[in-house]
Amino acid sequence: MSVRIVSIAAHSGAGKTTLAEALLHQSGAITRRGKVEDGTTQSDFTDAEKRHGFSISTSSLLLKHKDTDITVLDTPGYADFVREIRGAVRAADTSLIVVSAVSGVEVGTERVWATADRFDMPRIVVINKMDRERADFHMALASVKSSLPGHVAAGYLPIGEGEHFAGIVNVLTGEASEGAQVPSDMRSTLRDARSELVDAIVETDDDLMNRYLEGEDISDDELHTAFMKAVHAGTLYPVVPVSAEKGIGVRELLNLMVDGLRSAEERGNLVGQDGQEREPRKDAPFSARVWRSSVDPYVGKLAYIRVWSGTLKPGDTVLNTTHDIEVKPAHLYVMNGKDLQEVPELTAGMIGVITKIQDLHTGDTLADPKHPIKYDELWMPEPAHTVALHPATRQDEDKIGAAMQRLMEEDPTLHFSREPQTGEQLLSGMGDMHTTIAIEKLAALGVNVTTSAPQIPYRETIHATAEAQGKHKKQSGGHGQYGDCKIRIEHAEGYGFKSAVVGGAIPGKYIPSIEKGVQDALERGFLAGFPIQDVHVTVLDGSYHDVDSSDIAFRTAGSLALKNAMENARPGLMEPVVLLKVRVPAQFAGDIIGDLQTRRARVQGMDPEGTVMVVSAVVPQAELQNYSADLRSLTGDRGAFSVKPQGYQDVPEHIARKVIEERQKQMANA
Repeated sequence: MSVRIVSIAAHSGAGKTTLAEALLHQSGAITRRGKVEDGTTQSDFTDAEKRHGFSISTSSLLLKHKDTDITVLDTPGYADFVREIRGAVRAADTSLIVVSAVSGVEVGTERVWATADRFDMPRIVVINKMDRERADFHMALASVKSSLPGHVAAGYLPIGEGEHFAGIVNVLTGEASEGAQVPSDMRSTLRDARSELVDAIVETDDDLMNRYLEGEDISDDELHTAFMKAVHAGTLYPVVPVSAEKGIGVRELLNLMVDGLRSAEERGNLVGQDGQEREPRKDAPFSARVWRSSVDPYVGKLAYIRVWSGTLKPGDTVLNTTHDIEVKPAHLYVMNGKDLQEVPELTAGMIGVITKIQDLHTGDTLADPKHPIKYDELWMPEPAHTVALHPATRQDEDKIGAAMQRLMEEDPTLHFSREPQTGEQLLSGMGDMHTTIAIEKLAALGVNVTTSAPQIPYRETIHATAEAQGKHKKQSGGHGQYGDCKIRIEHAEGYGFKSAVVGGAIPGKYIPSIEKGVQDALERGFLAGFPIQDVHVTVLDGSYHDVDSSDIAFRTAGSLALKNAMENARPGLMEPVVLLKVRVPAQFAGDIIGDLQTRRARVQGMDPEGTVMVVSAVVPQAELQNYSADLRSLTGDRGAFSVKPQGYQDVPEHIARKVIEERQKQMANA
């Protein structure tokens, strides 16, 4: 029995889950097709997926067609769940990239195509929704060819479009799908498509190319063999039109999957970080990688593994080479939708599940302890959206840390931290949908929170050089307190402190105390209680008392001196800024730039990437508090963005006044 693993990836709304359901139904794996909108599909089985109406996690589905076992990994469409998408694409041996016949290539399509490129993944392009109004196969095909790198050619053509979509026809053989006939007015289009496909096939084979150029006839069998070889190798990407909703073209797609999906053996040896290789054979030393993890409320922790080489049986001891920990799974499973099915072994080329082992995390490598190997971990982008969490009760406050740790073990693209300046607990993810789902998972774990936009960690600084004295003198019977210093402050990057005192005006032992006082004042701020940065301080002079001077007195004097100097140093407010990169279809670029200009952005450039424009801008963090949802609204969910901290910049005076007033009110009411 041959085994194939294929991931299905696409921009949200292209119909991946409906296609997976159609493949299951056509193969006989299920007798009744579910619907996404009804929450009855095999893929979207969690309460959250049923409630929201889209995939949140990758589902593993099993089917059999023509004596071939196929594992289908149905990935989410939202880029927010990039961990699920990248993990599944990497775990598979081939990808189905689904494109809407109505919308063509979208931002999400280019993103998953780039992921497949990163992992050298062969792929089949499925143009879905051919039955929809405004479906246009040739438009969608043209957008694939113009915006996605690689050799793409139609392996099938549609017979009709929209409500007239009746079937598909094999471009090489001219054979129509069952119950359909090729209309006479399509003959010319079919001949042109065949000529184009033949050109694409022979370009992948030097021997065929030479014979072709010499005018020699090449048989259909030779063309078919070369076609499948190219598809397996990922040097040619065939395109198939289907209607997953009506099941048209699905049988032909399944046939192509059986013949065109490469096996684990065809993928070739895998190379570890130290250059070691593993052959993808059952009798090779065992190795696997955890490509996904989750927590089931009844079963506990689940680690999804792709077995790259060898065989694993229950009770075998394996080494987690990422963390140098031995684990011993008592039971082994495969996942089919929501159902775990216990199996006697997992062999090279299989997707399996190990349960109830805490020391397994997404990206970990497992190996035979006698033949250790470590594969590259899965790279993930930095979070782009952050919310502040406010536990509803003291009990929720006590439990939030452990609950978030559990979520982050399941999903390493979530980040949880405490902002030291504001004291807020921050949850960061790939987008607003990602954090929304995480908060729902917190609630399911018994931790209830409300959210808000995070407070902006403003800073204060100075724009002029100033000098001032700080003198602390107190007498109340017995020993008094006496500390006196004169300092100069000037604007410079970072923090600096030095003493220029001469003649013993201040004993050297008190200079560190003055610096502590300066640091106290810098931390407390001057305008609105925000920390002061980019200030260099020089101690110029001072005086002391043989009896009354002390460390605490000079610490107080240093703090007073800094505060007094700030009066004449033209203090100002600074705000954090980020480098924002927005990827959108070209037609939205103008709207994006217009919107960014209302956010006080400094646009850095606009660069084309296929059909996508990348708009780069430096933007105040305060202006991006809800940008994930705003971008979705601006582009109809066809945009994506990333952010990278870029330091601080001055706040315009009219905005600074408002921030300072609001901050002073908060401090007064605290």
